[in-house]
Amino acid sequence: MLSLRCLQVFCGLALWVCCAACGDRRGDDRNTFHLNYSAGTVESIDPAFARNLYNMWTDHMVYNTLVETNENLEVVPSLAYRWEVSDDGLHYRFYLRPDVFFQNSEVFPDGRGRRMTAQDVVYSFERLIDPATASTGAWIFNGRVAEKNAFVALDDTTVQINLTAPFRPLPEILTMPYCSVVAREAVERWGKEFGQHPLGTGPFYLHYWDEGNTMVLKRNPNYWEKDEHGRRLPYLQAVQIGFVDSKATEFFLFLQGEIDFVNNIDGSFKDLVLTKNGELKKEYQHRIVLTKRPYLNTEYIGLLTDTTLPAAANAPTGNRLVRQAINYAIDREKIVRYFKNGAVTPALQGFIPKGMPAYDSAAGYGYPYNPQRALELLARAGHPKGEGLGSFTILTPDNWADIVNFVATQLRDVGIQARVEIIQANILRQQMSKSEATAFRGQWIADYPDAETFLAFFNSRFPAPPNYTRFRNATFDSLYDASMNQPDSIRQRMYRQMDSLVTSYAPVIPLFYDRMLHFTQPGIMGFSANPMNLIDLKKVRKL
Repeated sequence: MLSLRCLQVFCGLALWVCCAACGDRRGDDRNTFHLNYSAGTVESIDPAFARNLYNMWTDHMVYNTLVETNENLEVVPSLAYRWEVSDDGLHYRFYLRPDVFFQNSEVFPDGRGRRMTAQDVVYSFERLIDPATASTGAWIFNGRVAEKNAFVALDDTTVQINLTAPFRPLPEILTMPYCSVVAREAVERWGKEFGQHPLGTGPFYLHYWDEGNTMVLKRNPNYWEKDEHGRRLPYLQAVQIGFVDSKATEFFLFLQGEIDFVNNIDGSFKDLVLTKNGELKKEYQHRIVLTKRPYLNTEYIGLLTDTTLPAAANAPTGNRLVRQAINYAIDREKIVRYFKNGAVTPALQGFIPKGMPAYDSAAGYGYPYNPQRALELLARAGHPKGEGLGSFTILTPDNWADIVNFVATQLRDVGIQARVEIIQANILRQQMSKSEATAFRGQWIADYPDAETFLAFFNSRFPAPPNYTRFRNATFDSLYDASMNQPDSIRQRMYRQMDSLVTSYAPVIPLFYDRMLHFTQPGIMGFSANPMNLIDLKKVRKL
């Protein structure tokens, strides 16, 4: 009898084969890139709703932003070839390329894509914050841009963004797919269905979409970007996307050569393919190309710190010394070695992850494993060996239960009584947002390549999200405000100072800084991704 896992893999493979065999949807395999979205669907190809990874990947293929982030975390030109900021930090001016055209579409009078102008940028950004759009990305500009004339087209190739207060990471935030430029004609033609009829300036356009089964994006023949030899990008003729909603099946398909790329690895294949040091086992080294890239994601356990809230009023986590003891009691090195096969980095330097410019590898303000120090802090808190401390519950989704149970065991070793409760991820997010979770497993992924996106997590003026721990510190808030109109070098130092301050109060238990594990077939050349895990297929070739 087949096991449940085998049946899942077999059914997923059968679904893939059936979808691939539908007519000529698969196209020319020699110049078609095949990948799978294991979430099982893409909700929309409207960048106003680019709220999850697969939506962002698709949007990045169909649209462009004013600027983008490269593999080295640098903000580089895209639709805008240069930009400048006023001395007071309130006005950003972007100068647009004059040779960018929207993809060909029936919404244009002659079916040929028209030239993109500054008016299109203004329209796209105003649409993003229009309540009628109900965009999940409206927060990008809300509260930051001027109430009137926030976005101004000074001429066809110059657009200005006006702010209410300095915000130096603005270019970084504009790299997010939310800030993609769309064609007004298509939005007005399709209305709420625009996400199924996308129209942008990107390297690929939507050719075919059988929702939940397969999607085909084809090469935009009029794409504006060229390689260093003057050859027009992209090289690929098509991208075919499947929607098998199982990571195990996805990796099996990869091993069978049916797809060209896999992001991360299912737990059932982890020990089969990787050593305990996170390297490919010898038998797979000639079959698979593994690329490890920094991923700006900190995995953590959050602790509610505001003792005026019912969930924290009588909890041990309300005591700063206890929170510090909790941090010292956890062996992050073991978590990385035994649960993640050495593929990630222990979080020993604060909340800002490895790979972010403000990350300090020599920082002395983290929490190395030191159970003796944890016991000393508990004694200082008036709870020697945890006596009279009481207990608390850590909420976690099922896929993190093994790590959180390990954490709870280590806490019990020093006398801290922590229970683990498995909860659905969506319910957990609701409780975190309502400040009803005393302790919770979470992850914080960079929205853009500036450490401000991690430090906003602790700003007392912000709600939950992002401030799930309800951390409040006037010194921190003052540093945050002062950093927003400082040159990069000074701002990075201030970011480290803020990270150090937060770490000393221990509202979170950083567990590890993530890394991307990208698996590609040996014949794939030119594949790249930035540290937010936004993949780029423009220069991909299949040998």
